[in-house]
Amino acid sequence: MDETVRVTRHAGWAVIRIDREARRNALDRATRHALAAALANLRGDTRAIVLTGTGASFCAGLDLREREEERAAGAPDLAGQEAIELNLAMRAHPAIFIAAVNGLALGGGVTLVNSCDLAIASSTAALGCPEIGFANYASMAGPTSQLLLTRKRAAWLLLTTERIDAATAADWGLVNEVVPPAQLDARAAELAVRLAGFDAVALAETKAALEKIPAEITRWREAMDYGQTVNARIRERTAAASAGLTPAGLTPAGLAHSNAGGRHRGQGT
Repeated sequence: MDETVRVTRHAGWAVIRIDREARRNALDRATRHALAAALANLRGDTRAIVLTGTGASFCAGLDLREREEERAAGAPDLAGQEAIELNLAMRAHPAIFIAAVNGLALGGGVTLVNSCDLAIASSTAALGCPEIGFANYASMAGPTSQLLLTRKRAAWLLLTTERIDAATAADWGLVNEVVPPAQLDARAAELAVRLAGFDAVALAETKAALEKIPAEITRWREAMDYGQTVNARIRERTAAASAGLTPAGLTPAGLAHSNAGGRHRGQGT
């Protein structure tokens, strides 16, 4: 793996850490390629992936200095398309992504947070889109934020260049939870361990359903019918659901073992 990306594997889950602290973990070409390689290598038995940064930044977006140098040298400008493909690969990956937002997330860094399925932020983190300040639309963070936020909140990010703190990001729904800095890694690991204990097929199908509704399906009847097809696909690919719904699996001991701190397996099907 490229030295700008560090991968730590655990049982059923992994941590991907962007390690370009001197450049605020900006995504240069080498880092984009290393991240893409890490995603490919973590397919299989990895059910949860924690994505985080090093030092005071989560990710400052694309490396604009490198991008301008490449343009000046006449090289093809592939940075934007490579970043798009990276984020799409995260969305299509069967693992559940947890952003552990350790510090500043700007532009493409906000996009990475938006592309993750869950997000935990340090109380010292901040998110922002500075692009309008240099006469650009935030071409990735903008659309993904607009899909997630109300128009006024998205407009605030895209038009003012003001950063929002972690508490505001949680209030707006860009992150799930805010924790003290010293607790960030442990909390992200706790979630990853919990997810790693669930059935891989069920996780991947649920992630796909989160992508489908309401982006493609908005009507209640169609959505609930789709939910039945999701469970049918899960049962075709794994016996875990049937095993969990046996009398033994539904005992208090079985429930506690299979989903400690979570909800009853037999509910919500």
